[in-house]
Amino acid sequence: MWQFENATIIKAFIFKFSNRQIFKLVFMSVLIYIDQAEGHVKKASLEALSYGAKIATQLGTAAEAVVLGTVTEDLAALGKYGVSKIHHVANDILNHFDAQVFTGVIGQVAQATGAEVIIFSNNVDGKALAPRLAARLKAGLVSGAVALPDTTNGFVVKKNVFSGKAFASIAINTPVKVIALNPNSYTVTAGEGTATVAPFSATVEASKVKVTAVNKVSGEVPLSEADIVVSGGRGLKGPENWGLVENLAHVLGAATACSRPVADVHWRPHHEHVGQTGLAIAPNLYIAIGISGAIQHLAGVNRSKVIVVINKDPEAPFFKAADYGIVGDAFEVVPKITEAIKKLKGIA
Repeated sequence: MWQFENATIIKAFIFKFSNRQIFKLVFMSVLIYIDQAEGHVKKASLEALSYGAKIATQLGTAAEAVVLGTVTEDLAALGKYGVSKIHHVANDILNHFDAQVFTGVIGQVAQATGAEVIIFSNNVDGKALAPRLAARLKAGLVSGAVALPDTTNGFVVKKNVFSGKAFASIAINTPVKVIALNPNSYTVTAGEGTATVAPFSATVEASKVKVTAVNKVSGEVPLSEADIVVSGGRGLKGPENWGLVENLAHVLGAATACSRPVADVHWRPHHEHVGQTGLAIAPNLYIAIGISGAIQHLAGVNRSKVIVVINKDPEAPFFKAADYGIVGDAFEVVPKITEAIKKLKGIA
């Protein structure tokens, strides 16, 4: 055994002989943040788990996860998405989201596990957490990733830029890397297996934000989690005609949304507003009824897998972005589509 009297010499010696590579073999892992609400794991987290597990396979290391707060679901069952261990910080303070507090706890887990790649979903919570954690850990960050990183020559991540009109390949050169994955951009893959659930004792700071009440919309499919979205615009002429949108959404099991002008005149609540200044979504199917398709609206929906546009104006800009278009009066077309779907599904 070699002995050194000077700690500085030891540090220099370790650095010279690529100690970081040694740490990779021993400590490196991919850490995935599991986002949950009221004890239930969000769909976007399942995508992040599958994505992170695949990255771990690429790097030849283990995929682990961290979840905060009280969870009612069977966390061990999440092992089927490729994670071997889940660190659970079960503290009541963490039942209410506070970005500063959550960042501190996740940072502790990341350092304890030696995580060099940390994955978030690029949803509302992930957008608040990923940059804060990156700053805390002095890590490189790519938000809005849409594909697995290319690790053949470094660590290069593909992401959307210019409101989804182009892609950029970003190289992360820092020892620790943070990625926020765009929802609905990676297929959830489930296999077999269970994860080890380990309690994690973290120092949880008192929140500086006091939550006095939480008002949530109930009985509706959350826009951020929806596979199908039916959206309406000013072409519906008034809130009294919104039954067209709601009836079609009901038979499809879809969420409802609207354009900004509709929210601005209070036909619909602002949490349904999608677009550049509203919520950006990426459902498998987006049906736009009576929406012209201004560029600001397209910026929030152009990641949809399939876009169907219904508009009586054949010159509506939205038709240029649509996969399928129907030129016709929504008041005639939509009820017929709704009835046809009911017949297909055997709904009376």
